[in-house]
Amino acid sequence: MDKIIGIIPARMKSSRFPGKPMAKIHGIPMIGHCWYRSKMCERLDALYVATPDEEIFDYVKSIGGEPIMTSHKHKMCNDRVLEALLKVEKQNRVSYDIVICIQGDQPMVFPQQIEDVVQPLIGDKSIQCTTIMDKITKIEDHDNPNKIKIVVDLNNFVLYMSREPIPSRKKSKDAKSIPMYRHVALTAFRRDFFEKMNSIEMTPLETVESIDDIRYLEHGYKIKAVLTDYITDTVDTLEDLEYVSKLMENDELTKLYKD
Repeated sequence: MDKIIGIIPARMKSSRFPGKPMAKIHGIPMIGHCWYRSKMCERLDALYVATPDEEIFDYVKSIGGEPIMTSHKHKMCNDRVLEALLKVEKQNRVSYDIVICIQGDQPMVFPQQIEDVVQPLIGDKSIQCTTIMDKITKIEDHDNPNKIKIVVDLNNFVLYMSREPIPSRKKSKDAKSIPMYRHVALTAFRRDFFEKMNSIEMTPLETVESIDDIRYLEHGYKIKAVLTDYITDTVDTLEDLEYVSKLMENDELTKLYKD
């Protein structure tokens, strides 16, 4: 049986929305929503929040979570996740088989999505990395540089990821007919592959796009994308926070942990 750890990277110094992990949605900090909902996934053997900030550390501790302090120096979130993974393994004298990165700006994550992202790794030992995508339903999301777009092959392996609007809509009269997918901030890795790939330098396209997962594509590795029907969204701006707050007004999971 594979031993699986989920790690939620979160930091206060976001360039687009400083302090966003502690921004409240219906009275609960965003990182709290992410923790509570991820904790509901029974597939996880362990769940940690990786942060360089005492404010986040103390809050997560106060709700019964497992925070772990990391360096301020990291440029990419997966580097923070790797530091946390190595610290947890050393601290607890345990080794994990699969690592799941659950972004702290995804307050609407569903436990089933965590189950879904890990399933290809369990079912096919040749797969090293998986991620979640959903269908783009709004053209403004396709054009929004804060939303990462995914282009996949006929077997749903990722061809490329970008903040630009890919694929092109220029030659289509009906935008709805174009397969447009958006990255959902949830990615799973085989542990040794994750350590190997995140112990090397950033690659050119990874740097240009500011997307961690492109590093694996640039080195010739495949990423299996799993399509989800769950309605979620990440928070990159204050406008996103307002939009997600509206989406979560009647959210069934929130009722399970909200006082």
